[in-house]
Amino acid sequence: MDGNAPDPKRYDVHVEYSTPPVNRIDTRSPQKSGRKKDDQADDQDDEGKDDKGQDDGKGGDDASASKQKMSRGKKILYAAIGLVVLAVLIVAGVLYWLHARQFASTDDAYIQAYITQVSSQVGGRVIKLGVDDFQVVKEGQVLVQLDPRDFQVRLDQAKAQRTQTAAQLDQAVAGLAQQTAAVDQAQANVRMAQADLFQAQADANRYRAVDPKAVSRQQVDTATASSRSAQAKVDANRQAVIAAQANVEAQKAQIEAAQASLKAADVAVANADLQLSYTTVTAPRDGQTAKRTVNLGDYVQPGQSLLAVVGDDRWIIANYKETQLAGMRVGQRVTMEVDACPDHELTGRVDSFQPGSGSVFSSLPAENATGNFVKVVQRVPVKITIRREDATRCRLSPGMSVVPSVKVG
Repeated sequence: MDGNAPDPKRYDVHVEYSTPPVNRIDTRSPQKSGRKKDDQADDQDDEGKDDKGQDDGKGGDDASASKQKMSRGKKILYAAIGLVVLAVLIVAGVLYWLHARQFASTDDAYIQAYITQVSSQVGGRVIKLGVDDFQVVKEGQVLVQLDPRDFQVRLDQAKAQRTQTAAQLDQAVAGLAQQTAAVDQAQANVRMAQADLFQAQADANRYRAVDPKAVSRQQVDTATASSRSAQAKVDANRQAVIAAQANVEAQKAQIEAAQASLKAADVAVANADLQLSYTTVTAPRDGQTAKRTVNLGDYVQPGQSLLAVVGDDRWIIANYKETQLAGMRVGQRVTMEVDACPDHELTGRVDSFQPGSGSVFSSLPAENATGNFVKVVQRVPVKITIRREDATRCRLSPGMSVVPSVKVG
């Protein structure tokens, strides 16, 4: 470049044109060039709008009025839609209230069943388990078997004692027969002595009636002595009869004692047999086992809980507020929702009402006689039966939550 030539950077030439300026190409960077083009385009649009607004002011006023009319129409439309939605909600709420007021519902309700705690009535070691956890059982099925040998020995001893007592009774009965025979013999001896007495008295009377010179004094004395001896024999035999009869009564008492001993022996045998039967623990009802705490080889004590048997019957205890019981009656239809069966709606009937609120039967009932009484709405347990067909459609276990709804309207 020539050193005498003027430097173009030192001079800034600004030329105004009546027409839009021509965009110059900026070779420094594409991004800056693009931004400059955009700015120039925006400037041209603004200038065009200004020119149009200046040239056609009447057309702008018409457009603004049209926009205001459209905005007002939209507001009216939105307000109408809001009113319609509000009316629908109100009608739906009223219909729901009219429908809901016909039902009494509560979430304080649970499924109940008969739960029998199976315990051991005797002590012993477990030698066999007849069931496992949560197994279905039938009434009389063997659940637990204890070692029966000690009880079998006691039963054999009781039977032996009974045999001995029965022998004593037989002996007493035989003794009674013997004593009865002794009574008969004593009575026969009395009759024989009476005959001898009659003969001796007759002889003595004859000797006394005969002329004393015809018989000797010795013969008279002998006849008199024989008569007295015969009388003594009669008296002695009569006493023997009394003694034999007393022996008979004593023998009867001995028989009664032997019979009582035999009954006691029978009771001992029955008790030993009963104790032996207790070594076999059976199911008291049809159901399903639960809460098993016994294992093979354990030594259990009398009264120790072994497991529980949950019966097959199911029902619901619903704790309704006392304010909900006004229209509730026995036999009313009940619909139930169970969390364990979300796809099934169970049905049932109101069965009975507890004769008192739940707090009355609690361990610490409320004492309302104090001066700080505050009225609280009480809950009354209501028993609800489940239709058998519905109860078999899903698994229902005691303690599950239920939401029953009783149609009271």
